[in-house]
Amino acid sequence: MTTSPLPDVLDTPPADSLAEFGYRQELHRSLGRYASFAAGFSFISVLTTVFQFFAFGYAFGGPVFFWAWPVVLLGQLAVAACFAELAARYPISGAIYQWSSRLSTPAFGWFAGWIMVIGQIVVVAAAALALQMVLPALWTGFQLIGTDPAPTSADGAANAALLGVLLLVLTTLVNVLDNRVMSVVNRVGVTAEIIGAVLIVVLLLTHSERTPTITFHTQGALQDGLLGALLVGSFTAAYVMIGFDSAGEMSEETHHPRRTAPRTILTALTAAGVLGGLIVLAGLLAAPSLTDGRLATDGLSYVLTSSLGDGVGKALLADVVVAVAVATLAIQTSASRMLFSMARDGRLPLADRLARVHPRTGMPTAPALTVGILAAALLLLNFASPEAFLAIGTTCIVMLYLAYAMVTGPLLLRRLRGGWGRPDGTDETGAPLFSLGRWGLPLNILAVLYGVLMAVNLAWPRAAVYDPAGGHWYFQWFTVLFLGATVLLGAAYRARVKR
Repeated sequence: MTTSPLPDVLDTPPADSLAEFGYRQELHRSLGRYASFAAGFSFISVLTTVFQFFAFGYAFGGPVFFWAWPVVLLGQLAVAACFAELAARYPISGAIYQWSSRLSTPAFGWFAGWIMVIGQIVVVAAAALALQMVLPALWTGFQLIGTDPAPTSADGAANAALLGVLLLVLTTLVNVLDNRVMSVVNRVGVTAEIIGAVLIVVLLLTHSERTPTITFHTQGALQDGLLGALLVGSFTAAYVMIGFDSAGEMSEETHHPRRTAPRTILTALTAAGVLGGLIVLAGLLAAPSLTDGRLATDGLSYVLTSSLGDGVGKALLADVVVAVAVATLAIQTSASRMLFSMARDGRLPLADRLARVHPRTGMPTAPALTVGILAAALLLLNFASPEAFLAIGTTCIVMLYLAYAMVTGPLLLRRLRGGWGRPDGTDETGAPLFSLGRWGLPLNILAVLYGVLMAVNLAWPRAAVYDPAGGHWYFQWFTVLFLGATVLLGAAYRARVKR
């Protein structure tokens, strides 16, 4: 194990070199530009997340919830722009942990990495639960437990957990085979997802029942009024547009990462943001009815099969299944690299085992197994109560937003102190490193303000959102309690290590 020297000044290294950071090249470099883009896009996975949370956004916001989408996209683009600068300077696995450590202190960076990796494990579980939104709609035989497929019902919640565990077994297997296999699965899956997303948008728009002015209607919105509807409706967009940093997470496995990662971070988020917004809009326009209650329970699966017919609708739902599987794989891969990076610096329990890379496959096997097992354990909460579905989904978003702010915040302080200007050095092609130039400060301020405000919005213990049936105070406060437990557990571990 080698401890990173946390340099402040970037020296121009040999192409694709980790030597300046004090690390040996152990992960296999086999990812090109499209594979790097696929890593970020498949984590975001618009088909997985839009299908998973469209019904929730509509239930609380009505048609007007669509307008939360461009606001979230702009806020996240500011965050992604800051990350793109960092990816050019520090092309290392464990991106959030590595960047935060170099911008602030090793202790602060450790907590950023700790919160991020726990959040990623929760995201893996949440992504795996998305199968319940599409598989029973594709074929009723996939409802293996009970008869009610709604994820908010006892039958649907239990079935979602079972399907999720089965999916995690497959993604864990791929994650220990070879990074070339993982890359092929990612690229094929992302290509299928993009084609499917474009087809969904085009076909739904050709079956429109109403005009885009419907998005200004507030029927069905939250009782708190327009602002309340938008705040809760923004959960859908906030859940979709996370994970673009995965392109930076895979830097040690990417050819020419200083040049490639910054661009793929931005293109992955932009492509996913635009496609996702169009899918939401097309779904609202093509829905057979906005008032029969189906949009708030069955979501986009109902729109596809009702508007396009069972044949075409189910073919597109099959594409969504592929997207869910690839998204779960990509998120698990990203979390595995975070565990590996922190363990390589000796910053985790059982670090010697978690830091091992299989010499033949180039994959960190132990981290992949750890993430898969812990995510599967989280899925068991769904057997306890259907409310766990939303609690798990929201908690993972808040964890990632907080970890992002633990990077953009120190970066802003560095800019204000005058210690972050145009970077010295060049990328692997000899071109200047990616830089925001004079736009760096305003975009960084926007990134910090947006990230903190959205994290508070998501974590706010609204009883109507998190405990609609009443009597489950722990689900209403689940996000706050889980975050507090994560921080306390991390603090206890660090105190024990110091002793």
